Amino acid sequence: MANRILLVTSSILGEQGQSNALASHLRQRVAERDELSLTHRDLAVESLPHLGLEELSSWQVAAEGRSAEQQVLAERSDRLIEEMQAHDVLVLAVPMYNFGIPSQLKAWFDRVMRAGVTFRYTEQGPEGLVNGKRAVILAARGGQYAGTELDTQTPHLKAMLGMIGIDDVSVVYAEGLAMGEGRRDAALKEARQAIDGLVAGL
Repeated sequence: MANRILLVTSSILGEQGQSNALASHLRQRVAERDELSLTHRDLAVESLPHLGLEELSSWQVAAEGRSAEQQVLAERSDRLIEEMQAHDVLVLAVPMYNFGIPSQLKAWFDRVMRAGVTFRYTEQGPEGLVNGKRAVILAARGGQYAGTELDTQTPHLKAMLGMIGIDDVSVVYAEGLAMGEGRRDAALKEARQAIDGLVAGL
């Protein structure tokens, strides 16, 4: 039974962020279960720089051949991948910024999606190397986008997760959060109930 959860948040709004509110609800529910453990990585607090050529190049050098600078750069990605691999369930709390994911979260994916480490290319196409894990996306949006062509987030996230081998992906939507108090409260209540069900199944 899965019991180790890695929660990755990326809202720049801190306690005011609705995706962070969903993440907080999940943490509360997990804390009620002794058999579950949770690690929280807040990418807005501990932000990652955009991926640059020097860091990318450090991955192409064998560990024993890296310079001191390359070792530091490569260790950033190594650490994030090791953290992800050490958990059973990956939970991404994701706000929608201009129809996309936060750049902070993209910078995290840029480090954990590494050819030869978390996926590889074969004659049959790419093959994910992160096995036996599931993911949950907690998606908070001001508007109503799920199931429409404006929801570029969900396909993007599922594609990146699938690339590294995580195909078991559940999505909890809290939408219409900027479309009136009544709609917001109803959406958040429904999302919290969905989170309760997901945590109960872990």
